[in-house]
Amino acid sequence: MNTTTLRISAADRERALSTGVWALLAVVTSLFGLFLTAYVMRLASPDATAIAMPWQLWLSTAVLVAGSGLLHQASRSASRTWLMAGGLCGVAFVAVQCWAWQALQAANVVLTGNPAASFFYLLTGLHALHAVGGLVAWGNVSGAPGGDRRIALCARYWHFLLAVWLALFAAFRWITPDVARAICGVTP
Repeated sequence: MNTTTLRISAADRERALSTGVWALLAVVTSLFGLFLTAYVMRLASPDATAIAMPWQLWLSTAVLVAGSGLLHQASRSASRTWLMAGGLCGVAFVAVQCWAWQALQAANVVLTGNPAASFFYLLTGLHALHAVGGLVAWGNVSGAPGGDRRIALCARYWHFLLAVWLALFAAFRWITPDVARAICGVTP
């Protein structure tokens, strides 16, 4: 049996990782875009009613903005301190999201019965799942020696999560059932 060892240069490996991250971001963008489209279409139905947004969403947004900024600084300086602080913001973001869900449930905004609430839980849960995936990547990067380029890839992913969150947040704030009906051309 002939075995050949394929040697891949570090530069080729880093390019492959970067391409992989861009491909992942493209797929996840499509996923969230399709779910947002479905959200608007479903919100146009007569049984959809707007839900009150918990104030914790503002806090989670601020935490995610801070984390993205800290990871950007980590990427620029290759500093483990900035990297750790950014990752802790990611953990805090997920925790605040859970707090927001608890606040909604305490206000009797549950998963079933209202399409706006169902999609809120779906979209924020999907985003939180991707944030947890980002924390796994962050854990791998923070535990590896060196890896300046990997820190940059991790920061890129968190910047993307911030952009997705801002789009979701804007949709939750400004796309009401009446707006969705106007977008979809549905008359009451």
